[in-house]
Amino acid sequence: MKTVLTIAGSDCSGGAGIQADIKTITMHYCYAMSVITALTAQNTTGVYGIEQTSDEFIANQLDCVFTDIFPDAVKIGMVYGNNSAKVIADKLNFYKAKNIVTDPVMVSTSGSRLISDNGLEMLKKHLLPISTLITPNVPEAEILSGIKIGSVSDMQKSASIIAEKFGCSVLCKGGHLENCSDDLLYHNGKFYTYPSVKINNPNTHGTGCTLSSAIASNLALGYDIPRATELAKKYVTNAISQKLDLGNGRGPLMHNYILNEIRKADEI
Repeated sequence: MKTVLTIAGSDCSGGAGIQADIKTITMHYCYAMSVITALTAQNTTGVYGIEQTSDEFIANQLDCVFTDIFPDAVKIGMVYGNNSAKVIADKLNFYKAKNIVTDPVMVSTSGSRLISDNGLEMLKKHLLPISTLITPNVPEAEILSGIKIGSVSDMQKSASIIAEKFGCSVLCKGGHLENCSDDLLYHNGKFYTYPSVKINNPNTHGTGCTLSSAIASNLALGYDIPRATELAKKYVTNAISQKLDLGNGRGPLMHNYILNEIRKADEI
């Protein structure tokens, strides 16, 4: 069985972060492991508290994982602390980690800041340059590239700037654009477009976490980046289309929809 490590924050409501990652990795028939960078008190209505994991304990967790069950891929999400990005990068470099997918989480869907200013600089200096793929949304891509994005052509320019700056492939997620929500991958000098199907469902909490974890899982399974992204997009679209309705705010995806399909088949 292929193994995938997620390095991210915990979401006690189960819709995003570590919890969404583990569900996603498991549904891709991979073995999930986790290193928790922060605890969050949150639910579908917002983030109400954050407790940072110490850098020493993050390093301890990473040592425990890599010296026992070496991951075939690594997904990185919320890196909250000022120096956590450097601690993580140092360990990943030391253990020669592969297939690193980084979701540069900066702000939650509800608008809460999920990384400090210094933490962002450490992310850009240490983690992004060792990543295989990074998956920014439009606001994150604007910060990383330094340009305003209002169109697909802007996304292309931004993705190429980010790829040149950090030496990695870039998946720019277009959900924040007004006229188009397609995702754009820049990989080895070539652009790939992934159309986004409009689904009448406001419950999309944890979509970014789920997508990056699905891509990491597919990389662990041996797919190349364009195909891994295509399959991950399909998984996320299906999980949203189930229209799971939980909570009083923006609810989570149905990560285990595959099991529901199997259950229905058994009942026939």
